[in-house]
Amino acid sequence: MKIVVAMDSFKGSMSSMEAGRVVRKAAHMVDEELDVDVFPLADGGEGTMETLIYGLGGRIEKLYAVGPLGAPVPCEYGIVEDQKLAIIEMAKVAGLTLVPEETRMPFYTTTYGVGELIRHAIGKGCRKFIIGIGGSATNDGGIGMLQALGFGLVDQDGRQVQYGAIGLSELAMITTAGAMPELAECEFQIACDVKNPLCGENGCSYVFAPQKGATKEQVELMDQWLLQYAQLAKTVNPKANRHAEGAGAAGGMGFAFCTFLNGTLESGSEIVARALEIEDAIQEADLVITGEGCLDGQSAMGKGPLHVASIAKKYNKKVVALVGSVGEGASMCHEQGVDAYFPIVQRPMQLQEAMEPVVARGSLEATMIQVLRLLAE
Repeated sequence: MKIVVAMDSFKGSMSSMEAGRVVRKAAHMVDEELDVDVFPLADGGEGTMETLIYGLGGRIEKLYAVGPLGAPVPCEYGIVEDQKLAIIEMAKVAGLTLVPEETRMPFYTTTYGVGELIRHAIGKGCRKFIIGIGGSATNDGGIGMLQALGFGLVDQDGRQVQYGAIGLSELAMITTAGAMPELAECEFQIACDVKNPLCGENGCSYVFAPQKGATKEQVELMDQWLLQYAQLAKTVNPKANRHAEGAGAAGGMGFAFCTFLNGTLESGSEIVARALEIEDAIQEADLVITGEGCLDGQSAMGKGPLHVASIAKKYNKKVVALVGSVGEGASMCHEQGVDAYFPIVQRPMQLQEAMEPVVARGSLEATMIQVLRLLAE
């Protein structure tokens, strides 16, 4: 029997690869002759860079770049040299967790550091990019990133506007003459599971900026500024579309990537699965094992394990999900390709105990053994 294992992380307990290794160990405890391939899994958010670097055999590049508050912060991104590929998590340089709660204010938080990471990677020879844009602290429409890449986001006097969404209020012209020429050679895949447009009641300002510290009045102002920005963007790219799904992701970064860098927005799960060639392995498998910390109705909305299940169903493969817990709506996952799911907790216990790494690993191992004993009958 050939088994493909593609587990998401059990946050607070096991990383994606740790969970996969536990499942492989359990499989070999039942039958050491089983052929078990383990793939890491991520959805474009936290851990995506590490997942892809491990799976593709890349390395970590460390540097200082401008953080969300305008001061340098230590950060990192991944490089896969043989593919000329850079893997960037926006949250590592412009993330909300980098801003103390009492100082959160998207008027002034910037995406400049994201542009610095892209520029640095281009200097290292990278021409392909996978960029996860979840967890941002910003609402500047990506203008900081564009400035770092040489674009002119200038006021009426021809000076670069200041950092943050406040810079949008000063914006009079967008110029491309100074943009890095290498950008024309680059391909940007943007891991984005957000469908919001740039502006309006469903746009980034109204939906996400309050979580980043904005007041109601500031939300209204930023929405107006982003609308003006979108109109100016048409002078550079007539196809600029503020209504596009995902344009409002990460405070307008989705719009910036699509409009100025010819980026494509995709589900993070799809990007990761394609990069790791998980589908090729599933075609040859007899059984697919996936899972995550909590399986519920939200899981069915495109999370990693369900993307794996949907691939498996294209080839009529049996799919079993091993999960930390089962929440409301988990049965919806059957419609997305999961044949059966099993919570791994072995006995009544407090959540804190269940999430202890040693306990979680033991629970996952024991459950996998029982699943294989059943399937072997």
